[in-house]
Amino acid sequence: MRYAPNREEAIEIMNDGFLKVFQRISTFDSNRPFKAWLSKIMVNTAIDFLRSKKKLVFTDQAEHYHELGKEDNVVEKLSYDELLMHVQSLSPAYRTVFNLYVMEGYQHHEIAVLLGISQGTSKSNLFKAKKILQEKILIAAGKGATATTAVNFVVHKNE
Repeated sequence: MRYAPNREEAIEIMNDGFLKVFQRISTFDSNRPFKAWLSKIMVNTAIDFLRSKKKLVFTDQAEHYHELGKEDNVVEKLSYDELLMHVQSLSPAYRTVFNLYVMEGYQHHEIAVLLGISQGTSKSNLFKAKKILQEKILIAAGKGATATTAVNFVVHKNE
């Protein structure tokens, strides 16, 4: 459900993805990891689905992009479901770039090619997604957390 706004669309994406897997199973190279091959098909299926539902709105400004420093976690109070809810509340454009970069491990040049946007747009959308998540998680976590620490919890959780 990282790419879909609701359960029904997530199921539709998953079904489409598995259909593509079965249709393309003959192209799988057994000398390579199956998980990577499967992940690529599923991510591309999700992106195709999002494109077909509505045009993603991407901003073409890369202002203020920077890497956040690592700090101690103070938002451990939040459950995985709460974190997922905050990620799902992002706009489709921000959520897609965030998921590809943070959760799937794609680099900005790869995201740019996948989505048909510039690297600057990818960086900008990631920055804005992190900023929005900082605010949402900070509110959810309470006053004991800083905004940077809040987003680092999400970003570094899967590293």
